[in-house]
Amino acid sequence: MGRRKVEMKRIEDKSSRQVTFSKRRSGLIKKARELSVLCDVQIALVIFSSRGRLYEFSSAESLARLLERYRSHYEKESEASKDVNETLLSQTELLHIVQSQLEEPTIEQLSLKDLLKLEKQLNTALSETKARKTQLMMESIMTLKEKEKLLKAENELLEREIAAMEKNEVVIRSNYPEQVGHLPQQQTLSLLH
Repeated sequence: MGRRKVEMKRIEDKSSRQVTFSKRRSGLIKKARELSVLCDVQIALVIFSSRGRLYEFSSAESLARLLERYRSHYEKESEASKDVNETLLSQTELLHIVQSQLEEPTIEQLSLKDLLKLEKQLNTALSETKARKTQLMMESIMTLKEKEKLLKAENELLEREIAAMEKNEVVIRSNYPEQVGHLPQQQTLSLLH
């Protein structure tokens, strides 16, 4: 008999809600602990119950340090996106201006000079957007290329280690052809290191 699918909505029965909260909270903390051990990552988990009680988990030595690391990372990301948002905000404002001017019933009253000015503003905003997009894409490409170099270097190192281990195995077998299958486990393990 399988589990039935749980409908994602608030549980009305207070005791059932509390039991579900307790079980799922424990499961969530267990999964966070497993993820931190298996993948060697740092995890911070903060839970406030409906009664205001705090539950926390940190895979690092200190939750405060992990939260400080998050805060500094968030500030860096905010600063980087702030420039983009400022550019987009000015372009958004510009589009609103253009739209309001075009929607006005006095569109026929705009002179050629006004229309050319409007066109120039749109072209400038479009050029700035394309330049920023290109810059972000180039930064992303450079980051990926650096990661690729690191992965290639790591791959080459692993291939050399494997080749060295295979070479040592061949040398050991040729020196002890009749004893290869009869080496004690401790000697076999020491040969691998």
